[in-house]
Amino acid sequence: MTKHLLLTLSLLLCVAFGSSAQLKSYKSKSGYSYWVRTPTNLKPTDKLPVIIFLHGRSLSGHDLNRVKRYGVLRAIERGKDLDAIVIAPQTSNGWNPDKVIEVLDKVLKDYPADEQRVYVCGMSMGGYGTMDVAGKYPDRIAAAVAICGGGTKSYACNLTQVPLWIQHGSADTAVPASESKKIYNAIKKCDKNADATLTIIPGGTHGSVERLFHGEKIYDFMFRYKKNDKALTYSKKRK
Repeated sequence: MTKHLLLTLSLLLCVAFGSSAQLKSYKSKSGYSYWVRTPTNLKPTDKLPVIIFLHGRSLSGHDLNRVKRYGVLRAIERGKDLDAIVIAPQTSNGWNPDKVIEVLDKVLKDYPADEQRVYVCGMSMGGYGTMDVAGKYPDRIAAAVAICGGGTKSYACNLTQVPLWIQHGSADTAVPASESKKIYNAIKKCDKNADATLTIIPGGTHGSVERLFHGEKIYDFMFRYKKNDKALTYSKKRK
């Protein structure tokens, strides 16, 4: 292969990934349709972390634009800069962990993503989905943040393998904070030393906790972890 041809291929790859942030939609007939957002100046040689965002019930359906109404994509739209590949799938009827991982595998194949730095986060129904994905596939998820949701108790022991930050507003009337407390207690019952933190936000409502996606703390928490790299674990108390 000539140097000229190698240079041409390199330039084509750079064009394919783009020199600026991009948001691209992918439609699926059998699985989840989803958005992929790539950061500015993405290079084909990069190995970037991946954030999977799972929405709540109000954004369910078949109009992918609804997924941008709150959460990670909304935060980016409002100026948040994340040096990560963001995946935002849409479901029409609850979250199926197998279908979420199916989307992840497609993105890992098509984008310069680091499979050792895959994170999942979500709120409300997406909080439940977050815990179910991490619980069924603890070997695939480096860390997770579940907001105003709950979890499936049968996954509790698997969840001890994933660093978790569970957050819930004390004034949530849509999904009571007791739902997060139940799964947290089940995890700690399996392993009292599990790296799981439960934060109850005083006065927080079901909607007001969406602001967490616009701050830094949840991303700082997730990015401290890398699969199969104990040196990057983080055990300080989180507020």
